[in-house]
Amino acid sequence: MDHVLTARTKRTPRRLVSTAIVAIAAVGMLAGCSGGGGGATAPTNPIAEGEFPDYYPADYQDIIDASKEESGELTIYSNTDQENWAPIFRDFQKKYPWVKKINANNLDSDEVFQRQLSESATGSSTADLLVSNAAQAWAEFAEDPSVLLEYASPELPELPEFAQLLPNVYSMSTDPMTIAYNTALMDEAPTGIASLAEIVAADPEKYADKITTRDINGAFGFTVSYVFTQAREESWSDLEQILPLARPETSSGTQGEKILAGEYLAGFFISAAPAYPIVDSSNGIFQVVFPEDGTVVLPRGIGITPDAPNVNTAKLFVDFVLSEEGQAAVAEGGLTSYRDSVKAAEGLHTYQEVVDAVGEDNVIFANYELVPDADVQEFIGRWDGLLGQ
Repeated sequence: MDHVLTARTKRTPRRLVSTAIVAIAAVGMLAGCSGGGGGATAPTNPIAEGEFPDYYPADYQDIIDASKEESGELTIYSNTDQENWAPIFRDFQKKYPWVKKINANNLDSDEVFQRQLSESATGSSTADLLVSNAAQAWAEFAEDPSVLLEYASPELPELPEFAQLLPNVYSMSTDPMTIAYNTALMDEAPTGIASLAEIVAADPEKYADKITTRDINGAFGFTVSYVFTQAREESWSDLEQILPLARPETSSGTQGEKILAGEYLAGFFISAAPAYPIVDSSNGIFQVVFPEDGTVVLPRGIGITPDAPNVNTAKLFVDFVLSEEGQAAVAEGGLTSYRDSVKAAEGLHTYQEVVDAVGEDNVIFANYELVPDADVQEFIGRWDGLLGQ
């Protein structure tokens, strides 16, 4: 497996995704959910323009004033959809109206880091912030402390411990993985991985090449699949029924579209973030459930680049997305907020919504940690060996 080559470390090129993995904080079973961000109307999010909470340091105004002297722009290298970003950018610009333009591309999970490393090596990087839920790629990238700006957000004491994923890397959201299915084409709704295994085993001809899973040769797919099997070792017997009928894809959005179109009947480990809008617009044809035999919750990391052209504005943005105002906007955009003060409502999805459904002990929460290459290779060999390719 290859890692990204960096000018600083001169590593032998190996794939960035391969050497890291998230550890299990808790494991569990979870009930179904549907509907949400994208199509539903969220409650109004009141924004206090230019103000900050009284628990911020007294000199925080200096960051605000310095931001006003910057370009009025912000550039984010991200794997996050524009639909997810829209309420966040809207409310951030309400709070700090001198920020006139925010540029956020939509790269692959690993490409966020590959592009930043490549541009940094030539001194041409324009990124202020990096955002990705590629947990293992984040863990390897951040091994070199010089790749991120050292910044302690004043919001951290107000947040759960998992708000800080790595030094200078924070949780922007905590997004659950789902099973998605086409209600018009499946006679029985799956409720978990074991349930899906029973359904496909009863009619393997119907489901041959009609189940989709994430490609584990990418950072996202490897993370969510490995985490689940580490938490649920017994699930391999179910995967032995499902994977020979499955085809891998590299995007949850693509998987959702193909399930809606009937190319696939169901898919598992599909991120809720791009799935919720499809649920809203599908007239009941596309539904998602949290797997009752264990739902992976994957944080979406955010960090500031060391040479950010708009470093003070970047600090304001990090603090905003961690704040109560920002987490409400995060949830409105279809991502999953984890701040206790943000409550689930029409158009808003929260981590507490998952916890309330299944209990804290029944969530498979992913922390950003590295895993030995030998373990990565063993897992990939076992998983890909079962796929019906």
